[in-house]
This record gives sequence, structure tokens and C-alpha cells, in this order.
Amino acid sequence: MGPIIRIALRYGVGGIIGYEVGSQLASDPDVVAVTTVAATAAVGFVTEGFYLLAKRLGWRT
Repeated sequence: MGPIIRIALRYGVGGIIGYEVGSQLASDPDVVAVTTVAATAAVGFVTEGFYLLAKRLGWRT
């Protein structure tokens, strides 16, 4: 997951601010760690949200 986040940071920030700042952020382990935790939490919340929706609508779970 870390390499994917690092690549996303590099190209996302590189497109907005510039390549040099994107490389600095992507190589910072603290930024990568925080972004990885945030992405993991977001996936977890979305998964649980769909589970609750399925339960509420009577779908198979």
C-alpha cells in the first residue's frame, strides 16, 4: 500500500505544485505513513458503510 500512496503523492502534488515538492513529499516516510493510514481508514469506512446499507436494505451479507 505504501508504494501506491507514494506514487499517488508524487504525481498528485507534482501536477499541482511541482515535481520537486512532489518528490520531497513522496520520499518523506511520515507523510507516506499518515497517508497510508488515512487511505486504509477510508477503505474501512466505505466497506462498513456498504455492509450497513446491505443490512438495512435486506441484501445478502
